[in-house]
Amino acid sequence: MPNSKPIMTGGCQCGGVRYALMSEPTHASICHCRMCQKAFGNYFAPLTGVPRKDLVWTKGEPGIFRSSEAVERGFCRDCGTPLTYSYLENDRITVSIGSLDDPGRVTPEIQYGIESRIPVFEMLHTLPGERTEDGSSPEQLAKMASRQHPDHD
Repeated sequence: MPNSKPIMTGGCQCGGVRYALMSEPTHASICHCRMCQKAFGNYFAPLTGVPRKDLVWTKGEPGIFRSSEAVERGFCRDCGTPLTYSYLENDRITVSIGSLDDPGRVTPEIQYGIESRIPVFEMLHTLPGERTEDGSSPEQLAKMASRQHPDHD
């Protein structure tokens, strides 16, 4: 029986779809397969999951795209945020780590689809970095103010 209080919450960028995880997510991973690259528009897809019964939609529901005969992916129909990934014949569902309100609480444990890993991934940590406000005027920063839903309900 799941807890009555969520362990974690999350949702899409616009706030149209929100969810709660009623158990601690496990088996965090990143997947480099080409389908995940396309679905996330990124080098990889970071995912963690719970039993299906422990994912509760608290606002709206995701659109679903069946990316293969075995898998469906949930996303926000309005802003496009990738939200879920699930094998149809499995009692487990994964959520995108980036859609969690506190993604820093989850650390990936394994990488999948490494045959499609993009070579530059191995050296990203060596690139120079700068903060968002570095080199931006106060006017530019004002225009960049976030319109996304806050990381909480």
